[in-house]
Amino acid sequence: MDFAGTTVVEDLSFDVKRGETFGFLGSNGSGKTTTLRALLGIYLPTAGVLHIDGRPFTPEAGSRLGYLPEERGLYKKESVLTVMTYFGELKGLSKKAAASWSMNYLERVGMADKAKARVDKLSGGQQQKVQLGVTIMNDPELLILDEPTKGFDPVNRRLLMDIIEEQKRAGATVLMVTHQMEEVERLCDRVILLKGGRAEAYGTIPEVQNQYGGTMIRVGYSGEIPESPHYEISLRDRNYAELTLIGTVDEALILRDLVGAGVLVRSFTTSKLSLEEIFVSVYGEQNEMVGA
Repeated sequence: MDFAGTTVVEDLSFDVKRGETFGFLGSNGSGKTTTLRALLGIYLPTAGVLHIDGRPFTPEAGSRLGYLPEERGLYKKESVLTVMTYFGELKGLSKKAAASWSMNYLERVGMADKAKARVDKLSGGQQQKVQLGVTIMNDPELLILDEPTKGFDPVNRRLLMDIIEEQKRAGATVLMVTHQMEEVERLCDRVILLKGGRAEAYGTIPEVQNQYGGTMIRVGYSGEIPESPHYEISLRDRNYAELTLIGTVDEALILRDLVGAGVLVRSFTTSKLSLEEIFVSVYGEQNEMVGA
């Protein structure tokens, strides 16, 4: 995908399996939203194609797909119920069915009292709830969600995650763009990490964790943690350190070496690197985990 002679996305190929939740991750400017818009025909791609069930996607097949854009696309001068009913009719529902579905959804998300309110009088989080409702109204087989929890507080973020899980249990396949790594670890079966328009990592969460150091050792101690060819000291405070293993090393060997070096070990735990730690490792701490 090229813009004004600059290649934004290059040699990128991935698949999303039926019924899974797939995390589409990357730093600001890594090409996530551009890729999605090119696949959906919103941008004219230089090359490449989106296949659904082995067939090229066309806008005419859009009724099978629900797309939640990062920027909201609602008619802000109209009431919430009017807007949702209108989109429901566009998706093939009768006016009565669309209005009934919309009211049930607004009740579900705690917004029944906002049905007659103008969209532009809502908070950003409330508008995002309306946008999500429009997206899932026709029970699409494939949901593409670009920063779905943007503007949500923790309570509403959990509500939205529950709704996404409900859609998945009902048979939907979900592709989700987000910077909330805890959401990815909770919901996603597989992920892809984009960097510079290319796939930096791709696979299940354990596979990606193994690709980036695999194991982290967290040590509570007194003394001085020695340098070692078996680990990197990722973090060192006065009485706490995080050690990232290099290669395949028995954790018991690390503990023995620390004790042998005179370190008083008070606690010693091992775990896989979290996705957030991997994100920082890949993209650098200068990248804020906000929309891209």
